[in-house]
Amino acid sequence: MSLIVQKYGGTSVGSIERIQAVALKVKQRRDQGDAVVVVVSAMSGETDRLLGLAKAIQSQPAPRELDVLLATGEQVTIALLSMALQAIGCPARSYTGAQVQIRTDSAHNKARIRDIDDARIHADLNAGRVVVVAGFQGIDEHGNITTLGRGGSDTSAVAMAAALEADECQIYTDVDGVYTTDPRIEPKARKLDRITFEEMLEMASLGSKVLQIRAVEFAGKHQVPLRVLSSFEEGEGTLISLEEEIVEDAKIAGIAFAKDEAKLTVLGVPDHPGVAHKILGPVSDANIEVDMIIQNIGADACSTDFTFTVHRNDYAKAMEILRQTAESLAAREVHGDQEIVKISLVGVGMRSHAGIASRMFEALAQVGINIRMISTSEIKISVVIDEKYLELGVRALHEAFDLSKPA
Repeated sequence: MSLIVQKYGGTSVGSIERIQAVALKVKQRRDQGDAVVVVVSAMSGETDRLLGLAKAIQSQPAPRELDVLLATGEQVTIALLSMALQAIGCPARSYTGAQVQIRTDSAHNKARIRDIDDARIHADLNAGRVVVVAGFQGIDEHGNITTLGRGGSDTSAVAMAAALEADECQIYTDVDGVYTTDPRIEPKARKLDRITFEEMLEMASLGSKVLQIRAVEFAGKHQVPLRVLSSFEEGEGTLISLEEEIVEDAKIAGIAFAKDEAKLTVLGVPDHPGVAHKILGPVSDANIEVDMIIQNIGADACSTDFTFTVHRNDYAKAMEILRQTAESLAAREVHGDQEIVKISLVGVGMRSHAGIASRMFEALAQVGINIRMISTSEIKISVVIDEKYLELGVRALHEAFDLSKPA
């Protein structure tokens, strides 16, 4: 007998019919002899509806009261799913995050899980029941209801699997696994059978929306095997696990991209110690996250040019700050560009293979794409290009690295 934690997102439980379909899937797993814990999100659209109600009363809702409100979305789902399971002869019991003692810190709306009391869950499993737990929520040391932020149900499921030492944590969603890239951009994208935690973490941070970054980080830290599956069709999905011993053939796992990038450049800044801090310090103080950074010494050897990227939503604010900073530093010029994207190659096989970067640059050059910025890490190469070339760039790289072919 295996212990399996299954998580179903909002679209998977978006209607009574879908909840009943999930109940059949859960019962099927239990009938195979496995113990099953199910973590669920609110029904699709429900969290936004509740948030809208709150903002209709208060433009900036009190964080504590907002958590009390938002947590009711999952409470509806756990009750309905438990009823659906009982209706088909599968004993089940539902728990809110507070009832099952998912203990968090006190950071309302973005709490982090500290520990989970698994006693009640084990008691129910030993009694032959399926346990249905509300995702996205917990309780702090003062007894206050807390929520984990968007996508928090994935984190709840992984934390539950870690606490229970589950054999696998299965994330059911509206896609049937992790692909080499977005199939909407490259129809030849291939579903991966396996991917490592490191690769998945890079893919998630670089634009892949399949899993939340926090959930992948938690799974990697606690070595919880993750599997991404579809709620709507059968299949083995994609297993996310520790790096395999042999990665010689797995040069590239996939291609991620981010459409929400913006680039800012300040030219002709006097070159002296501390200039990078003087440029980026005010940006950081405004709580704006900087991604890629390039600094070049000017042709006169006395000045420097400084370029960095931010999220497109932060562009206007960052540009205003940069102009003020540039004036104080007597810089020559400031300009920006919001029509850029970032494309990244990801793969643990880069550690043992040379020439990946040059092959990437050659593939882009052959289709006439100019690279604006480059950033690398041990298992990732990212480039910034003009937004209009996104699809062409992704497809060119997908073909250059033969990602359509089975590994």
